Amino acid sequence: MFARILEFELKTGKREEFLEKLKNEVLPLLKQQIGFLELLPFLPEKAKDQKLIFISLWTARTDAERYEKNIYPEVREILKPCFSTPVLVKPYLVETSLCEHFVHALAA
Repeated sequence: MFARILEFELKTGKREEFLEKLKNEVLPLLKQQIGFLELLPFLPEKAKDQKLIFISLWTARTDAERYEKNIYPEVREILKPCFSTPVLVKPYLVETSLCEHFVHALAA
């Protein structure tokens, strides 16, 4: 399994707009991608904190790289009006032997 971890900050007052665009425009694009498994959004407890972290899970690195090259530029443009900082994207391998329950839940 492979993960892309994204870190960024939103402009003040853009949280609801961002979540609406993510749900209605971005998530449908992600679900169409070969190898896409899940999107895990981490939102701060305090609404005034604008730093968000998102993890997208992929079956394989090649699936994530295909998305990065072909679809992510479109996704970035959809969400760009909400960002106050550049999006930092970090790729990671997921050590699935340590999270068997999670892996089985994704497969179900």
